[in-house]
Amino acid sequence: MNEDTSASSGQVRQAGPIVVGVDGSDSSRRALQWAVEEGAAHGNSVLAIRTYSIPALATADPGFVLQPVDIQELANAWRKVLDGEVAAASRGRDAVKIDAKVIEGPAARALIDASQKASTLVVGSRGLGGFVGLLLGSVSQQCVTHAHCPVVVIR
Repeated sequence: MNEDTSASSGQVRQAGPIVVGVDGSDSSRRALQWAVEEGAAHGNSVLAIRTYSIPALATADPGFVLQPVDIQELANAWRKVLDGEVAAASRGRDAVKIDAKVIEGPAARALIDASQKASTLVVGSRGLGGFVGLLLGSVSQQCVTHAHCPVVVIR
């Protein structure tokens, strides 16, 4: 286990980046901002992750035609969105190294996998899912339950 003992606080801190999930929601923007500020305060890099999924569609109508999806084009579009979010959150924090990664697949799985090498995992409390009344979204809940490092949930 990689650990760094801070002389000023006496606390043991995991070495590794601060991993943050970014999905375009207000709470994920706040989570990204928090991660950048925390990285600046403690000298950690930040890894911002955006995921996407290719929906599986099926129909019994023989006249229904699906247009082929250019997966690379879709990934590039999400990359532009993520890069914009990172640029906005990092203004004035040039000393923080921020990497951005776009991953195809379920958000919770990607974040939990990334948490294996992270000092902290940061997620928003609610993403863009359909159950607005919930206090904690499904991705946040899965991360809190299964992450391999401390998890910070930002409202």
